[in-house]
Amino acid sequence: MTKLDIHQIRKILPHRYPFLLLDRIEDYEADQWLRAIKNVTVNEPCFQGHFPHRPVFPGVLTLEAIAQAAAVLASLSLGKEAGEDTVYLFAGIDKARFKRPVEPGDQMVIDVRMIRKVRNVWRCAGEAKVDGKLCSGMELLFTYQNL
Repeated sequence: MTKLDIHQIRKILPHRYPFLLLDRIEDYEADQWLRAIKNVTVNEPCFQGHFPHRPVFPGVLTLEAIAQAAAVLASLSLGKEAGEDTVYLFAGIDKARFKRPVEPGDQMVIDVRMIRKVRNVWRCAGEAKVDGKLCSGMELLFTYQNL
């Protein structure tokens, strides 16, 4: 089992507060799969407006967390850390589905699986679960660019 803490994740992803959406990597196998954790707290800035009377973690941020997990998998598979000259970018989202809301206090378990890699473009399947129940899932295409 290979775990990465927040300090190691910050070396891989260029995202920072409030947009770094992963708290730890539980395990991974390069070029195959990765499992990440996102702890959702009531202190998330999105809850100020989504929704003040009943906080719900935005579905698009759940998809972003899945995409960040896929970018970590790609980076670990390449053996490259993100730097000021490299950025991972969405190229497409397919089959996005939202099955149940994510609320403060939930711990999202994010699983991504590599489907295919052609040159510098990856296709991954990803899903987020809370208590073993599917919250969202998608397939995503992404690439990286050297700036």
